[in-house]
Amino acid sequence: MDKKAIAGALDDVGALMEILGENPFKVRALANAARAVETFTGDLKKMADEGTLTEIKGVGESIAVKITTLINTGALPELEELKSRIPAGVFEMLKIPGLGPKRAKALWQSLGVTTVRELEYACNENRLVELAGFGAKSQENILHGINALHKFAGRRLLSEGMGAVEPLVEWVRGSPAVIRAQMAGSVRRGLETVKDIDIVASSADPESVMERFVAAPGVTDIINRGHTKTSVRMESGFQADIRVVTDAQFPFALHHFTGSREHNTLMRSLAKTQGLKMNEYGLFKGEQCMSLASEEEIFKALGLSYVPPEMREGLDEVRLAGEGKIPTLVEEADIAGVFHVHTDKSDGVDSLAVMAQEAIRLGYKYLGVSDHSRTASYAGGLSADDLQRQGEEIDKLNEKLKGRLHLFKGVESDILADGSLDYPDKILATLDFVIASVHSRFQKDERAMTERIVKAVNNPHTTMLGHPTGRLLLAREPYPLDMEKVVEALAQRGVHMELNANPQRLDVDWREMGPLKKAGVKIAINPDAHRKEGLQDMRYGVLTARKGGLAKEDVLNTLPLDKMKAELLSRRKK
Repeated sequence: MDKKAIAGALDDVGALMEILGENPFKVRALANAARAVETFTGDLKKMADEGTLTEIKGVGESIAVKITTLINTGALPELEELKSRIPAGVFEMLKIPGLGPKRAKALWQSLGVTTVRELEYACNENRLVELAGFGAKSQENILHGINALHKFAGRRLLSEGMGAVEPLVEWVRGSPAVIRAQMAGSVRRGLETVKDIDIVASSADPESVMERFVAAPGVTDIINRGHTKTSVRMESGFQADIRVVTDAQFPFALHHFTGSREHNTLMRSLAKTQGLKMNEYGLFKGEQCMSLASEEEIFKALGLSYVPPEMREGLDEVRLAGEGKIPTLVEEADIAGVFHVHTDKSDGVDSLAVMAQEAIRLGYKYLGVSDHSRTASYAGGLSADDLQRQGEEIDKLNEKLKGRLHLFKGVESDILADGSLDYPDKILATLDFVIASVHSRFQKDERAMTERIVKAVNNPHTTMLGHPTGRLLLAREPYPLDMEKVVEALAQRGVHMELNANPQRLDVDWREMGPLKKAGVKIAINPDAHRKEGLQDMRYGVLTARKGGLAKEDVLNTLPLDKMKAELLSRRKK
């Protein structure tokens, strides 16, 4: 073990001790010893063998024992024991630049944050601004540190992949040698998390395309470069691959490299039953490649209706396409308005007026305002009086915006531990809609959590079930839930299921949408926006809905304003 690794281990021991509130003198001694080891120019191994490590200034007897153990075994039992006493994610948070042990401890104990992704979500919800010892600047710095950390992570959020690949595709298309270029891979399929980014291009001059690709803004390293495939590392941390083929091969390559592997297997198997061979270069009858100009023509040649990229996961899409049962999937343009929007009255950044103007700019006809309820004190939850005052503000703004946008009065009510909602019935009855969500006590077992949520769904004032599984992608697993019972309750009560479009949630999972659709439960695609920019997260919600096979009629907020007013009014009357 080299000096840097030994110093790092000593730092880790000190940091963990500080988080656990142990003797500050020992913590300081470990930090001093780590610096002494790191800058020491002698032979540590020799001194350890001779028992003379204490001659190094800053290294006492107990620390000398630790160093000797690290040199001889490459491990330190004390370090592992300390790690076992805190959530693993809290230790990982120490890797965020500028976030030390004291702050990690405060975030863990004050906000219950135990992973880097939970911390990112808390920052995006503006929860560190009022936290003692933090503030807006600290929150901003922590977010910058998290972004730096993500560059070297394994899987990343769909939104991050989309943000990296779209400008790169446009850059590639800027080459005069490019005939066609398109993103491929898991980003094109709208998978909730992605690993790398893929581009397929067609050209008669692949060398020129490769030259353009490696010169793209944000490229830091060329991993490998070839005639048909080149891979680079981006500043964002993503590996980006481009494959260049002839224009005749382009539809086949785009289909193949979009994937998924399981979908491609199904397609090859179907082709084989028809006496054909299919690969990334073409669809062959004997040695003759069929001349097909698009992916649509590939599916048609195999007797299938077109399968949109989002549905290509190797499930039952090929069978459905063979039976002509692929639905016309919902599109962003179908969304008439959005619910689940937070303002600066709770933990949002922007005012109600600012959020309304952004909704108008995006072409929406209605906006459902749903700040946090009173129990969510960590998020500035609204008291009953606050809620009434906000309702009066909404009435005034509706008069001002008449004909351009309608604001619906709502709340995101915490589902309390016993399944009840957060205000008396007489207050909930004054609202146009109520989103019921779990924000605490995730540790209940499946039976208890299911009963809690079903009780909330059965509340006559519940309009939608918010982010139903509580997951935070790459940060927190869904809490245990009998989804079949939840879907049954939703269907019986006519309550809608939220598809939370926040790219850290995308909850409900697209894999659950088949049973929801079959049960007649409509999905509300909601941005859970905490600032005006958050309204644009709807694109990820729509992608996820498409992935789950949802058509326009399956989505609640494709209803035009008059029908949405009637829908919400009829629920209130019931």
